[in-house]
Amino acid sequence: MAVDLTPRQPTKAYGGDGGAYYEWSPAELPMLGVASIGAAKLSLATGGMSLPSYSDSAKVAYVLQGKGTCGIVLPEASKEKVVAVKEGDALALPFGVLTWWHNTPESATELVILFLGDTSKGHKPGQFANFQLTGSSGIFTGFSTEFVGRAWDLKEADAAKLVSTQPASGIVKLTAGQKLPEPVPEDRKDMALNCLEAKLDVDIPNGGRVVVLNTVNLPLVKEVGLGADLVRIDAHSMCSPGFSCDSAYQVTYIVRGSGRVQVVGPDGKRVLETRIEGGSLFIVPRFHVVSKIADASGMEWFSIITTPNPIFSHLAGKTSVWKAISPEVLEAAFNTTPEMEKLFRSKRLDSEIFFAPN
Repeated sequence: MAVDLTPRQPTKAYGGDGGAYYEWSPAELPMLGVASIGAAKLSLATGGMSLPSYSDSAKVAYVLQGKGTCGIVLPEASKEKVVAVKEGDALALPFGVLTWWHNTPESATELVILFLGDTSKGHKPGQFANFQLTGSSGIFTGFSTEFVGRAWDLKEADAAKLVSTQPASGIVKLTAGQKLPEPVPEDRKDMALNCLEAKLDVDIPNGGRVVVLNTVNLPLVKEVGLGADLVRIDAHSMCSPGFSCDSAYQVTYIVRGSGRVQVVGPDGKRVLETRIEGGSLFIVPRFHVVSKIADASGMEWFSIITTPNPIFSHLAGKTSVWKAISPEVLEAAFNTTPEMEKLFRSKRLDSEIFFAPN
């Protein structure tokens, strides 16, 4: 049965004065459940804080807008890392990591973070489950005061008071004068990579640029088990038709700009043809071929691939499989003439991956 691949926007799950948490649901985007992928966005207002929590899934976080602070406690660590984050930062968050996020009171914009991750070991395929440590839905509201008091070596009355003093759930807005730890520059090492400032892996004039997250520039990617990249293509440029040849799903979030996308599956059937714009998310099934063309504004997207070291095959350009196939096989495959084969092979000799408009 065909699965709906239509790109979707997220819906608000919860929030308040401090900000909101949005998520994509498998009910609206069925490929999330098929691929066991979770997707969500956190938007923090000025002074907003996402309370300490951990997740049932390994994730990649990408800062879409603003700047702020992220607190990270790695498994078995004795001290948290306090990392300054800004637009373009990517962070790999393995299983068991505790995080909190804060948008400083001095900030002029919201702090917005995208989360994409593998839910195959989670409670619900296609959706993250976040476990809050405090607040009205915090873990310790479920324990009896006897258990909490014994765990923390507090009198039951003090334990009950401590657990109940935070009425909010998930996100709060700090009061004037409340302070959180300042970022530590050394804590950024190996924890965050700014994709807008990193060395480009692909740079094609008037075509596009790519930064790939890997175990060299962001070591925790290996523990997360996902590949990721940031792609920016210029006005009216095309991203070559291609597919992941190692049985991976491609999960793509459009950061800004707009354009068109086509996806072709088995039997040469076009399974998706639509316009895409900033804020939308879609998933390309295994081995399906995808291509995108940007509008006049260009287009930027952040993707994860469900393998840490993805391998792509391109079907156009100088690195495409057509350049490797012998002329005789190409003639037979297309049932064409030697003259047409020579014309076909003579094109795209200097272009790869991205094609600028003629």
